[in-house]
Amino acid sequence: MASQPILRTKTPSYHSPPANDPVSGATIHTLKCLDTPIHLGYHLIPHISLTLLQNLPSSTYVLVTDSNLESRCSVTTTFKNQLDLAASTLAIPNKPRFLSKVIPPGEGSKSRKGKADIEDWLLANRVTRDAVVLAVGGGVIGDLVGFVAATFMRGLKFVQVPTTLLAMVDSAVGGKTAIDHPLGKNLIGSFHQPSYVFIDAAWLITLPPREWSNGMAEVVKTAAIWDEADFAKLESNAPAIRSAVLGPFPADAPADQGRTLESRTEAQTLLLDVIRGSVGVKAHIVTIDEKETGLRNLVNFGHTVGHAIEAVLTPHMLHGECISIGMILEAEIARSMNGLSQVAVGRLSRCLKEYDLPVSLADPRVTKLAKSSQVTVDRLLDIMKVDKKNSGDEKKVVLLSAIGHTLEDKATAVPDDVIRRVLSLGARVRPVRDFPNKPSVTLSTPGSKSISNRALVLAALADNTCRLRNLLHSDDTQVMMSGLNDLKAAKFEWEDGGETIVVHGNGGSISRPENDKEIYLQNAGTAARFMTTVVTLVKDEGEDAAPVVVTGNKRMKERPIGALVDALRSNGTSIEYKESQGCLPLAVKGTAAGFKGGRIELAATISSQYVSSILLCAPYAAEEVVLELVGGQVISQLYIDMTIAMMASFGIRVERLLDPSTGRPSNTYRIPRGRYRSPDVYDIESDASSATYPLAIAAITGTECTIPNIGSGSLQGDARFAKEVLEPMGCQVIQTATSTTVRGPPIGNLRQIGLVDMEPMTDAFLTASVLLAVAPHPPASGSTSTARPSTRITGIANQRVKECNRIRAMMDELAKFGVETKEHEDGLEIYGINFSELKSGASVHCYDDHRVAMAFSVLATLAPGEGCVLEEKRCVEKTWPNWWDDLERKMGIQVSGIDPPVSASLCISPSHAAKASASASASAGGFGATLTKLSQSLTPVKYPANATIFCIGMRASGKTYLGGFGAAALGRPFIDADVVFNQQVGLNDFVAQHGWPAFRLKEMEILKDLMANYSEGHLISLGGGVVETPECRKMLKEYAQNKGPVVYVVRDVEEIVHFLETSDRPAYGEPVLDVFKRRDPWFQECSSVELVSYSGNKKVAEAFDGKAADPTSKDQEAPKAKTAVPEASMSIRKAFGLEAEVARFFKFIAGEDTNQVGDIVHPRDNGGGRKTYFLSLTFPDIISKLSLVEKMSSGADALEFRVDLLNPTGEPVSKVQIPDLAYVKVQLAALRQRTTLPIVYTVRTESQGGKFPDGAEEEYFELIKLGLRHGCEYIDLEIGWPEERLESVRDHKGHAKIIASWHDWSGGLDWESDDTMQKYEKASKYGDIAKIIGKANSIEDNYSLERFRKQVGLISANATFDVKPLLAINMGEVGQFSRIVNPVFSPITHEAMPVKAAPGQISFKQVQTALALIGQQPALKFALFGTPTAHSLSPLLHNTGFKVLGLPHHYDRLETAEVDESLRAFVRSPDFGGASVTIPHKLAIMSLLDSVTPEAKIIGAVNTIIPRRGPAGQATVSLEGDNTDWIAIDEVSRRNLSPVQISSPDFSALVIGAGGSARAAIFAMYRLGAKTIMLYNRTLKNAEALQKDLPIEWNVRVVESLDDLPLLPSAVISNVPAEGTSLDRASGAGVVLPPAILSNPAGGVAIDMSYKPHHTPLMELVKQANLNASVSNLDRHNLRQGRLWTGIPGLTILLEQGCHQFSRWTGREAPRNEIEEACWSSYRGL
Repeated sequence: MASQPILRTKTPSYHSPPANDPVSGATIHTLKCLDTPIHLGYHLIPHISLTLLQNLPSSTYVLVTDSNLESRCSVTTTFKNQLDLAASTLAIPNKPRFLSKVIPPGEGSKSRKGKADIEDWLLANRVTRDAVVLAVGGGVIGDLVGFVAATFMRGLKFVQVPTTLLAMVDSAVGGKTAIDHPLGKNLIGSFHQPSYVFIDAAWLITLPPREWSNGMAEVVKTAAIWDEADFAKLESNAPAIRSAVLGPFPADAPADQGRTLESRTEAQTLLLDVIRGSVGVKAHIVTIDEKETGLRNLVNFGHTVGHAIEAVLTPHMLHGECISIGMILEAEIARSMNGLSQVAVGRLSRCLKEYDLPVSLADPRVTKLAKSSQVTVDRLLDIMKVDKKNSGDEKKVVLLSAIGHTLEDKATAVPDDVIRRVLSLGARVRPVRDFPNKPSVTLSTPGSKSISNRALVLAALADNTCRLRNLLHSDDTQVMMSGLNDLKAAKFEWEDGGETIVVHGNGGSISRPENDKEIYLQNAGTAARFMTTVVTLVKDEGEDAAPVVVTGNKRMKERPIGALVDALRSNGTSIEYKESQGCLPLAVKGTAAGFKGGRIELAATISSQYVSSILLCAPYAAEEVVLELVGGQVISQLYIDMTIAMMASFGIRVERLLDPSTGRPSNTYRIPRGRYRSPDVYDIESDASSATYPLAIAAITGTECTIPNIGSGSLQGDARFAKEVLEPMGCQVIQTATSTTVRGPPIGNLRQIGLVDMEPMTDAFLTASVLLAVAPHPPASGSTSTARPSTRITGIANQRVKECNRIRAMMDELAKFGVETKEHEDGLEIYGINFSELKSGASVHCYDDHRVAMAFSVLATLAPGEGCVLEEKRCVEKTWPNWWDDLERKMGIQVSGIDPPVSASLCISPSHAAKASASASASAGGFGATLTKLSQSLTPVKYPANATIFCIGMRASGKTYLGGFGAAALGRPFIDADVVFNQQVGLNDFVAQHGWPAFRLKEMEILKDLMANYSEGHLISLGGGVVETPECRKMLKEYAQNKGPVVYVVRDVEEIVHFLETSDRPAYGEPVLDVFKRRDPWFQECSSVELVSYSGNKKVAEAFDGKAADPTSKDQEAPKAKTAVPEASMSIRKAFGLEAEVARFFKFIAGEDTNQVGDIVHPRDNGGGRKTYFLSLTFPDIISKLSLVEKMSSGADALEFRVDLLNPTGEPVSKVQIPDLAYVKVQLAALRQRTTLPIVYTVRTESQGGKFPDGAEEEYFELIKLGLRHGCEYIDLEIGWPEERLESVRDHKGHAKIIASWHDWSGGLDWESDDTMQKYEKASKYGDIAKIIGKANSIEDNYSLERFRKQVGLISANATFDVKPLLAINMGEVGQFSRIVNPVFSPITHEAMPVKAAPGQISFKQVQTALALIGQQPALKFALFGTPTAHSLSPLLHNTGFKVLGLPHHYDRLETAEVDESLRAFVRSPDFGGASVTIPHKLAIMSLLDSVTPEAKIIGAVNTIIPRRGPAGQATVSLEGDNTDWIAIDEVSRRNLSPVQISSPDFSALVIGAGGSARAAIFAMYRLGAKTIMLYNRTLKNAEALQKDLPIEWNVRVVESLDDLPLLPSAVISNVPAEGTSLDRASGAGVVLPPAILSNPAGGVAIDMSYKPHHTPLMELVKQANLNASVSNLDRHNLRQGRLWTGIPGLTILLEQGCHQFSRWTGREAPRNEIEEACWSSYRGL
């Protein structure tokens, strides 16, 4: 039996020594991939030429390269000359022909066209099959030329000469060749092995540094999966390897240096060695697994995730950069799944960083990209679905088991939830009550951060070698090592698989970083403080020498370092603050002797790290250092003692001087000059601060935890935590010198301590805080500072200047759980509660602070519900990178990944997301949440779901009135802060007794309480003067920027004055107008949205009250329109008015119902789906034309509000203008109260076809902000503005959708050009819909547009950007065809419009007619089934609708006594559009249907048949039965009932009758929200039978009499024929309707299902009830028109349900005005 190949050889052939080529003389390393020889060396072109002529003789050599390489290196000339020279050397008699072709660089050439161009050129030059093709260039050249060679004349020999590192180690080896397709990269290709691969490392010098780093990602990857020795070489020799490519190079170096072994530098040898290692591994794998059946998948380590990232960020991020990030994330997946050590992850991360590669999506190179916002978990998982390694839906990832080893010799299946957990920025910790944790664990924590950083500095400054064991592998230690490396302070190596770090100290010899590189320390406070003194050891070389810059991230630049800088400055060191005073970045220059030394005074009241920084470096000062600590009590003395003890271990003994007056140790230290001498091995203690978290989990969950390497003998103060905090809280603690064990009491039995000084263990106060939060019992001593169990923590004032203000952070986040705290100067007090009282659904903001995240993960174990969310899980990488893995794998606590509420992007920390949201563009142009410089009002963002809404505004603006409607619409509790104030202290009397200042303080206290305790699920109205207090304004602004909406309720100030004249509220003491002028800017800057309440405005009101206007008349007082509808309340018009708009507004800003079109056609739909339209309103004064809007908008899905065309004069705008903001607000508010359609808010500039001036940038965005603040569903945003402005709008759009638009009026737009696709990509980047408008000069321009639309559809699945729905049309008469076929939001006009918004615009009716003419709108037939149907209005209803909208359909009657074959044939015909069903077929018709909706099933009747068709109008695939009767009842009830009534717990309904329609009525009332449904029927047993047949949760209650109802109904529905009812008891009618049924004082709606007459006894009862009631306080701007009760006749229900049928059949809203006019006219015989 043949021997099997060795899959993993540990002595690979690629380490074989090189040999000198006997002909060329070059030193060559030779490898082999399958049968392909691979030659590696330097300056190989002569060697290549000789080898080809000797071993691949041909009549023709063809070289293909790109223009970039040709321009830099003269590739074609060089190769031609060398081939000629080689031919002469070898004395070849017939000199071969040399052909060369230079093609454009970049991925664009790697296409069908690029391949065809080369093939045509080869044929034109009569190239035959014996030719040899040379691919000289990067991966694009190799892939393309290789594929040409694979197919041209059925295969040519070809040679790979890769010139980029990425091509050398990846694409040139293995035989893969391919070109791209619009649907994706490398989709068309073949395997075609080259005859030779020549890897000439000399080419690398021509690469930009970024391109070289790009290739190093593949080199590191190969070593990581295969060869630990190569990996160690890469991580230990990075500076030398870099210098081989990036220099500096000696001026006298020979031109061909490295060609022979003798001339090679050490750096060149190292570089070629790691390249050879990488190539050798790939060649070995490909030889075993050429076609990627298993082993070859290993080279895809980092690619599963990396390719997904690349798909989003290309071309801005390079392949290797994305793979680098992917490697770290996939290593973390391995750590989570199979326990890959954090040491391995840390080594991989450090190695990649050494080659300037990103290792995180938070890398600034990623976060600066606009596309970074699109990198979400869902997006990446979706892209990963198409990975070639997958098996079906199962994703496969290459998992490391150690450096140089993989878990399997293939990719491993990984569940989505594991990938999500690793990728997600947030984590959800599940409570142990539902998912119990392990009862007992033994856990070693990572090495101490404090000790690790000190040990690194000490070992680096020593003059010998030290092995550090148990070093913390984290962000902090990585940046410390990187900084020391940049300063050449030490050389680092790894042993024991990375568990031991070998530090070769440089004896205190420190050098300035090369190329003036800055020392970047992220947010590592310890590293920053230590490094500040370390760099003073760099000796000043004169004025020309640059300072060493020490810097960090944004938070590090806020953390104080001033005291240390002052001390060093006073000692002679030159230090400049480059930005903020007292903070990084620092420019540091030591003295000529480096660190001067001598006597130094240092203030050590803020951080002990300042002290340790000077102590550590003091032995290397020019003079002996005497360090005196001044300014008060020294903070964290234990950390100073730690530093001194460690210095002693490294040979330097610090003397603490005695106070001569007391004989006690003083705060002065003498540090002798000397050199550190490292111990051979130094063991780093585990981190005691980190150990508090697993110990606390044992305490809080009643389990046991042992930490084996931290005990009473520890150097660290936090080791005291178990004995001094946990034991007094009721835990059993056993602590030896080297271990600590804690067993917690049963859950819920922790107790308070009363008072605890945590100054010796300040970092542990966060852990203590979360435990004390759920400690409901008093201290064992019984003492406590208040009547409630509490503990005061002292000695932690310095925690305010850590990674965040930790004291404030703990208070704010504990409040989310319902835990009360109190801040003190030196700490805080925590009031414990029982864990069962914790609030659910908390989302903890972690402030990018590792200790906040880990502390709250402890509390999360007892959080109610599904646990709580930690918004920033990655911040733990600072000290315990694998915390979440250990929490689940070792402690048994379930953790899942989750997107933080503020941002789904993986590229921005949630800590910064809110700030980024508030100032996304600030760095570029000073913009942010305010969008412009003209005003300080804020704009909305997508707030956390269920965030509480605050309403602010002037007293009497309607905050309470409208807020109550909003709360009812959202189903939320409503809180009036004035009521709260009054309940606590008495509102009016308080001002009289204590004055306004005391009032404001109390108001602020109430606001803080409301924000802390009611942050979710409420709507809160605040007092008008809340903005008078700066602190309140600050709280509101912060809330509005990222936590939740703050609504500014605006009302006309004259109305406010009028109202307050009769109010009993305390007087302002100044004119109301003055108060308004002062407060209005404050209201603006504190709010993110604005609600205009113009219900009392006479001008608006008249428009609502039915005053119609002649479209051609300027007179606003036109005569009242005539109508066939007897009363407005009987209309089927949509519910307009203030109440309806308030409900829409609050649902929109809360994200519950954004009122946007839900079925916009996406390019991937390939032309299928419903076409959508918006009507362009071009009226200069919309208010005067409001009565026309409803009729004009028939067929439209939205209304375009053209801001630039508004004009207060009422005249059409004739020149460019900037509309008045106040006028725009009034017009928008008026329109809002006359339509339910979404608004497309448009400000069109002059160059884009509008009337707004092109240069008024600030004014443009001020108007855009107005649209966003007023809750417009769509915002048109022109993409010609600067990108930073576009980004600001995108980041502050709230729930609005952006239509990113570009209009080209020139007629020169080439739809099929790259420029147009780039415009579309830009519009997709900033918009939710991309709008591109051209101008047609001929019909061909329309065809070109459609080809462009098709191309967008083709790329949609695999595009490198986020493809968005496309609105694309051509203007002009010729362009009308494009308007007809455009599927997305085609702009339409109406004959009543004064002007068209653009040339060629047509009406909805014209569009539908045209669609029918071109066969895109087939005529369908509809019918009414049943008998008798002769007098039915259904045919008139639907045919009117078809006619008005221009639809080619027809509706008829089809009378049959039974459901027979004629009906079956009708519904199964291809042109069947739908049917109405009446008696007697409503039940029997179900036999013909494929499905019946649940609603129709429970009602037991079908009155509507809907054909469900396949894509693009394919034949009917199924017939569905539905019932629209209940929908009609529900709809008219909602239209005529207040949201407050519907949401009331007392809302009840009365249904009269027990027949078929009664079931629909009862179901409608149940869906409406009636808490009790009373059922009355003349025959009691029929009512009882119906009740028993209905679900019990409907709460149907049979009543025996209408005279004595147990509840007062808000809705009454009669299902009894009109002739069977009467108001007269003597009439003998079956049902007598007493006035008592309409006695609800809040009024309501009464519906009579009787078809004729329209004025039934029930309608008469409604009339009488209204005559007898006073309803002056009811809103008249809705269909109730000030009436107490609204009467709805049966015909209204018939028309309403018919409109819903129409909508279901056509996908269009029925033209209600025209339908009801036609039907009521016929009904009344008009």
